[in-house]
Amino acid sequence: MQLAVSSDMLVEGRHFFSTVEPSALGHKALAVNLSDLAACGAAPLAFTLALALPSVDEVWLGAFSRGLLALADEHGCELVGGDTTRGPLNICITVFGEVPLQDGCSQALLRSGARAGDDLYVSGTFGDAALALDVLRGRLGVPAAVLAAARLRLERPSPRVALGQALRGIASAAIDVSDGLLGDLGHILKQSGVGATVAADTAAGLVAARAFYACAASPPDPPPSQDDWRRWALAGGDDYELLFAAPLSKRGEVAAAGQASGTTVTRIGQVDAQPGLRLIDGQGQPLANNHVSFDHFGL
Repeated sequence: MQLAVSSDMLVEGRHFFSTVEPSALGHKALAVNLSDLAACGAAPLAFTLALALPSVDEVWLGAFSRGLLALADEHGCELVGGDTTRGPLNICITVFGEVPLQDGCSQALLRSGARAGDDLYVSGTFGDAALALDVLRGRLGVPAAVLAAARLRLERPSPRVALGQALRGIASAAIDVSDGLLGDLGHILKQSGVGATVAADTAAGLVAARAFYACAASPPDPPPSQDDWRRWALAGGDDYELLFAAPLSKRGEVAAAGQASGTTVTRIGQVDAQPGLRLIDGQGQPLANNHVSFDHFGL
């Protein structure tokens, strides 16, 4: 086995609102780290927790712990240590997993293996977390059912650990999407030395909350445009789904991996020999790529 290690930090006001339910925050704090293990096909082993708190609130800590440890139990991932201190609310988790060696070769999924002609896939749904953020920041008004569906994806993401392990030996490259689909795809393209073409409207169709708009009794006027759906899906971030490449010859194996892990997988494009990232609409026509993914140090 090889050891896989990842560390991720959540800072109040930067990564979550002060009003978030503590059990949801506990869930998300571990989920975003487990998503890193999923992206390399690792099985979770254990984690440490470093926690800064402005004060000791036993009710808050109890709910936070329940959310955190319920997800840990679900994935057999033990809390083995950490640290606490007084300060602004800040949660840092370091997670440990393992990836098998086969004939001396690592089975880890990397960002560097994508090849021209590979299919591009994503797991699950995209854009709901970004939609929820726009609503919670007062930029958009939506029916209650739409916000509830979107907020669930923002605050309780589902790390695709089982899918990541099922894709070992199938996917040529993978990454988890935290800062926006196109931005994180860029990491694969750079590390693999390739380009890609992405079907923007296929991605836009993966915003789960869109179905709630369709049956809303009083949707906002005007409703979100196709450009809005594209923006949320392609550049929104906070999705914590897997984005991966796989050879055309393994389409059947990709479908089987999705079925075995209970995860929907959708083909959204292809890897190109020509460098750069190209977007096309539902009719295959080129679209301008003016989407900017999340930047921790951006303005």
